[in-house]
Amino acid sequence: MPPTAPLGYYWGDDAYGVNHAPDGLAARLAGDGPPLDQVRLTGSATSAAEIGEKVATATLFGGGTLVVVTDPAPLVASKPLASLMADTLAAVAPGNGLAFLDGVDGSARRPASLDNLRKAVAEAGGDVREFVAPTRDQMARWIGDRARERDIRISPAAAALLAERVGANVRERDIDRRRQGELAVAELEKLALYRLDDQILPDDVKALVADAVPGSTWAFLDAVGGRRAAEAAELAERLDDVPAPLFVTFVHRRLKQLIDVADLLADGTPAQELVRITKLNPYVAQKLAEQARTWTLTELDAALAGLLEMDVALKSRAGGSDVRRRNAVSLWIAERVRRPNQR
Repeated sequence: MPPTAPLGYYWGDDAYGVNHAPDGLAARLAGDGPPLDQVRLTGSATSAAEIGEKVATATLFGGGTLVVVTDPAPLVASKPLASLMADTLAAVAPGNGLAFLDGVDGSARRPASLDNLRKAVAEAGGDVREFVAPTRDQMARWIGDRARERDIRISPAAAALLAERVGANVRERDIDRRRQGELAVAELEKLALYRLDDQILPDDVKALVADAVPGSTWAFLDAVGGRRAAEAAELAERLDDVPAPLFVTFVHRRLKQLIDVADLLADGTPAQELVRITKLNPYVAQKLAEQARTWTLTELDAALAGLLEMDVALKSRAGGSDVRRRNAVSLWIAERVRRPNQR
């Protein structure tokens, strides 16, 4: 059933889709009349009363007002606030509109208050849609669609390379993909200015688009666990923004997990029993078992000891620079992660 109320709730991990969704709501509300004036607010810097002042009065002349609220969680953080927001939803005057933008990354549990707000908008007849970031297999086609919307000509091979350059090919689950679409469109428009009326080709992408593959903590830890030293060293350089104590904590936790799993396997524990004993989900338990088999217990103990030595060095007065950190991590990977036959 098509939406009938002047309300919208747009959510998901595709920031491009979420941020542009109110344009469609504004066009529907305007119809053949003057365009609506969009006013963008954030949930932490506004209130139901302020929003009501902007949308509760019908416009006599010209277009109405569409209030777009980003990150609305603070507006419904308590039952009294949620009640005020419900009153505001019902008070939107003809010709005006109200939309909420709820960007999510899947890394944390969502508050029930946001789900309730979304349901309230839907029950009132508003436009409620989820925007999911394109996957590895979808991004090239998604870029092609955005190009056609802008009358930009790009070859399929160039679209695939652009998708790779913005990080769509990374499969790890901890990648924040919210901005990949926005980045892809920005690069697409830059390429269009370079090529003007000509078709964008792969060489153009290579020349103008930097590789923005996001650093993935899980990818690095999996490379360490699987003893893929060259890959681990490359990924470590992309984690420079992770504070050194937190970086060491992540690696320490993975090594401890590998030691625990290796101990169980050495005692003859069947792989299917690992899930019950370790209380890990089956996927993680299977991956850890595969990685543990690439180490001996002596090697894991040495890797853990080397990590603790690196931690002490990084905490010393002389160990805090970025260069010293990169060198320390690279040395640890070469000495403790790399397999003996890879030297």
